[in-house]
Amino acid sequence: MSLLVVGLSHRSAPVSVLERASLAAETQAKLLQDTLAAEPATEAAVLATCNRIELYADVDKFHAGVAELSTLLAQHSGVGLEELTPYLYVHYEDRAVHHLFSVACGLDSMVVGEGQILGQIKDALARGQELHTAGRLLNDLFQQALRVGKRAHSETGIDRAGQSLVTFGLQQLAAGADPALWAGGKRALVIGAGSMSSLAAATLARTGVAEIAVANRTRSRADRLVEILQQGDDTAVRARAVEMSAVGDELTRADIVVSCTGSTGLVLTADALADALGTVPGDAPEEPAVTAVTPAPDDVDQHAAWVENGSAVSAAHAGPATAPRRVTVPAQSTGPVRLALLDLAMPRDIDGAAHRIDGVRLVDIESLAEASADAPMAADVDRVRTIVSDEVAAFGAAQRAAHVAPTVVALRTMAAGVVAGEIARLDGRLPDLDEKQRAEITQTVRRVVDKLLHAPTVRVKQLASEPGGAGYADALRELFDLDPQTVAAVSRADLNDPNRGRS
Repeated sequence: MSLLVVGLSHRSAPVSVLERASLAAETQAKLLQDTLAAEPATEAAVLATCNRIELYADVDKFHAGVAELSTLLAQHSGVGLEELTPYLYVHYEDRAVHHLFSVACGLDSMVVGEGQILGQIKDALARGQELHTAGRLLNDLFQQALRVGKRAHSETGIDRAGQSLVTFGLQQLAAGADPALWAGGKRALVIGAGSMSSLAAATLARTGVAEIAVANRTRSRADRLVEILQQGDDTAVRARAVEMSAVGDELTRADIVVSCTGSTGLVLTADALADALGTVPGDAPEEPAVTAVTPAPDDVDQHAAWVENGSAVSAAHAGPATAPRRVTVPAQSTGPVRLALLDLAMPRDIDGAAHRIDGVRLVDIESLAEASADAPMAADVDRVRTIVSDEVAAFGAAQRAAHVAPTVVALRTMAAGVVAGEIARLDGRLPDLDEKQRAEITQTVRRVVDKLLHAPTVRVKQLASEPGGAGYADALRELFDLDPQTVAAVSRADLNDPNRGRS
């Protein structure tokens, strides 16, 4: 196993960089195809969310793999390699497994414990399977990550440590008030009908808003979301679908707007919002911006890698990447809030200048990242970390054992061929044997071979599952003079099993 992940997230990069580096669906597909075409990689998967972009690959060379994956991320994100590199982190083999399992459990999320990431990991796996870029290793890895995440949520109270980005965003909009009391009776506009927007609509409905209007470029998807909202037994919200062209009119009626689309440009400009409120951008008195200082990661070499001449160099030697990062948070407008905006898109849907419009409160990914930095951690987080560590060890053992399995199968296949050849030779020398005698001799020879092979094959599987046990498969092939092509054929047959990698 030579698993490598190169990526950036809200922990390693400012939101402005994440926003520029975001990947559209078609770009993700091209990135996967180009990664597979690159020499060091044999498998690839991309996990792209609103606050992380990670490229996973099975590589045969570490340094060449880091250089190639970093270059590909820069090329497809549109952010120059020199600018992007200080924000990249690199994980390899067991540490890469540990990283993904932690992500699946919500330990690496902006809001600790949120469960949305499981759906995004599932989507990443489905994309890799559809494009045939996810092979044995990544299929096993992502499937196991999903199981580990579900285990963490079912066996611990990690859900109490945090909530979805939507819930957290509504709490920030409520500014300390009970979100249910704050949102009760209000009119909401949801822009987008994807998974995050659907969750936002459902959360708003449960919170007690009186009405939800859903706008989406594809009207049928908006209609479907409205139908789902109206079928809910736990809410009595009025829901209706509207055309995107009607968003301007809807803004004049809405109290709350949640936007999360896949648009690469702004969906709501400051001018459009000002028109809806009958004001102009900049009406709010200008207040000094607040500059927050976030410390650099303790373990710097886990959060950034520099690529120089095809080699990965620890950011600990890179100087500037280790310095604290300053994030400037614009001051919000003062006065009563007439329109509350929650922007969950990456890149952003809502113009950041909206915060200067009198009567507008804007919460976006950047402000959520600032607020979540002080969110309390639940005691269950330690339990989840233990689960992750145990599962990483189990996954590594299973992968090492799987590595020797084709060799064991090839050995037994060779032994069966030897038995068959000797029985055929015996038939030629003793043609008068009846069927019962022949069957008894055949069974006896097979039992002898099985008993001779049983102990070494069981033991080699045990040894191979331990750290450093990968060499036992090579030793077995060498000792029994097994044909490498036969072993490779067994591996290909296992990889092409139609039931493999399906949940």
